Amino acid sequence: MKSIIGKKIGMTSIFDANGKQTAVTIIEAGPCVVTQKKTVATDGYNALQIGFGDKKEKHSIKAEVNHFAKAQTSPKKVVTEIRDSELDKNVGDTITCEIFTEGDTVEVVGTSKGKGFQGVVKRHGFSGVGEQSHGQHDRQRAPGSIGNSSDASRVFKGMRMAGRMGGDRVKLKGLKVVKIFAEKNYILISGSVPGHNGSTVLIQK
Repeated sequence: MKSIIGKKIGMTSIFDANGKQTAVTIIEAGPCVVTQKKTVATDGYNALQIGFGDKKEKHSIKAEVNHFAKAQTSPKKVVTEIRDSELDKNVGDTITCEIFTEGDTVEVVGTSKGKGFQGVVKRHGFSGVGEQSHGQHDRQRAPGSIGNSSDASRVFKGMRMAGRMGGDRVKLKGLKVVKIFAEKNYILISGSVPGHNGSTVLIQK
């Protein structure tokens, strides 16, 4: 499995030779350093641990400094494992955006934007109870009835109600690599990807 950690820069549009417009997301993918190599003999499974983004040594604990020193690199902000990967990389090797080619279909994993505590209209797309009548007010965005009276006498689990929205781990599949700028480590991916500008994402194939 080809994977690389990146940072979401923002969105823009590009045009092809026929003038067709495509909305793309710019991701600064890598370079990532292989910080640990796990095998079945030593750890029970095959995986590569990769790190992205430099972190000051004074902000790292001693264990982190020593761990990254084995790969002859500085401490990293983000570290993740690539399971069942092709173990053709060794500790200290660098992974760049050139592992992908234009036209590849990839998956992007990120954390969606947090929207705080939201009502049912915004969170679940409810229409509200409707117009107010005599003795009622502010009913346009109300959730309505949430349970039965005498039969169940309770509210069932999973009822769609108001609550915290966003901030979830999201994977988008079927995205296309439109263009690669290897000199800047930029990958342009069709459509939008989860997360705010500056957030960390994982690109997989």
